[in-house]
Amino acid sequence: MTIVLIAIATFRESVRDRVPYSIVMFAVVMMAASYLISQLTAGQDLKVIKDLGLASLQVFGLLIAVFIGIGLVSKEVEKKSVFSVLAKPVLRTQFVLGKYAGLLLTLLVNLTVMVVALIAVLFWMDATASVTTKAGWPAPAVDPRMLVAILLIYAELAVVTAIALFFSTFSSPLLSTLLTLGLWVAGHFNGDLRQFENVVDVAAVAWVARVLYYLLPNLAPFDVKAEVVYGVAVAPSHVVYTLLYATAYISAVLVAAVAIFRRRDFK
Repeated sequence: MTIVLIAIATFRESVRDRVPYSIVMFAVVMMAASYLISQLTAGQDLKVIKDLGLASLQVFGLLIAVFIGIGLVSKEVEKKSVFSVLAKPVLRTQFVLGKYAGLLLTLLVNLTVMVVALIAVLFWMDATASVTTKAGWPAPAVDPRMLVAILLIYAELAVVTAIALFFSTFSSPLLSTLLTLGLWVAGHFNGDLRQFENVVDVAAVAWVARVLYYLLPNLAPFDVKAEVVYGVAVAPSHVVYTLLYATAYISAVLVAAVAIFRRRDFK
């Protein structure tokens, strides 16, 4: 119950923040503008809208996850409001988990607004396109398979949010932001580390690369935008394994965040 109350308070606090609103509105405008951009392409209009739309969900969702995830905990510490919270019958573990749950709720609401905007544009495309135009599309405009891409985008952002929260428990906001964004970029190229031992002959370097492969988040499996845009089916097993990986990685990061936060001295 305590975690739920902290999550609700975190969500309300984030709602009062103008940053997510600005980012969401910008993303909505980007999705609407993608329709105009698509008119400049020859027969690629639907692909452009879907690609830009899903990319907007990913990028602007990332910004929300990073800046809100890092800012909320950091502000609690800087404003000393964490003392009043922890002075109540609230465990530090409950505080961290409640903050994370509230951040996920904030992310879900903002992502839902952007998804509705994207679907509205796609519905407009489907309603105004001719039968001949639709015949050339690799997938329907309103394709249920897009929900798979959206689900994995949310799972990826949940991982990033956990990482941002982890860094915010012991580091400054600026450094936490840089580290989180750096891991996000590295996570999309993490698969290359697995093959690094085939490129170098130094055993120590190959060992370090293998360790980094398991420590850094592997975010490449979450990106199925290309498959959805071109109408390629995503295997259910891939979705299940990716979600299980996200759950395991988030759990490990939150355990580390709680361990650090419990040992932190706020005096």
